[in-house]
Amino acid sequence: MDRSLIEKIKSDQDFQKLVSERNRVMIVLTVAELIVYFGFILLVAFNKEFLASKLGDGVITIGIPIGIGVIVVSFILTGIYVYIANRDYDELSEKIKKKYIKEV
Repeated sequence: MDRSLIEKIKSDQDFQKLVSERNRVMIVLTVAELIVYFGFILLVAFNKEFLASKLGDGVITIGIPIGIGVIVVSFILTGIYVYIANRDYDELSEKIKKKYIKEV
C-alpha cells in the first residue's frame, strides 16, 4: 500500500473516530474483565473458607458457581464487543474503504 494513502487514511476523521470509539469500548470491557477475573483470584487467595462453603446439603461449593460465573461473564463481554462492532464499526470501516480503496 502506498505510504501517502496510509497517511491519508490515518488523518481521515472517520478513521480517527473508528479508532477512538473502538479503543474506548476495548478499555471499558478489558477493565470489566480484569475486575471480575482478579476479584475471583483475590477471593481464592484471601477467602478460601468462603469459596469452600457448601451450597445446601450437596457437595458443590460456592466457588464452583462463582468460577463458572467468571467464564460466563467473559463470554457476555465478548458478545457485547461483537454486537457493538457489528452495529457501529463495520459500517464505518466500509465507509473508509470505499472512500480510499476503489477495488472494494
